[in-house]
Amino acid sequence: MNIFTDHPKSVGETYAEHFRAATSFGIPMITAGAACVLHGIFPFMFEKTGSNLVRRLYDRMVVNRVKMTHETADGQQIDWCI
Repeated sequence: MNIFTDHPKSVGETYAEHFRAATSFGIPMITAGAACVLHGIFPFMFEKTGSNLVRRLYDRMVVNRVKMTHETADGQQIDWCI
């Protein structure tokens, strides 16, 4: 068991690929979160920033994903989406 590679492998990625994918979601979420906080203080700013980001990330993660099946060396089928 390797805590750094087990999950990435379970979704069909290397550690580096998973890092890139996760940070490509995380950094925009942090930025949009800051915009949402500023919107709370200044309601005229960033009126749609948070909702637009949620919509784009949802499309990437759920709507536009491609389902793939991988067979491991021991013959086990693993399904994952990219």
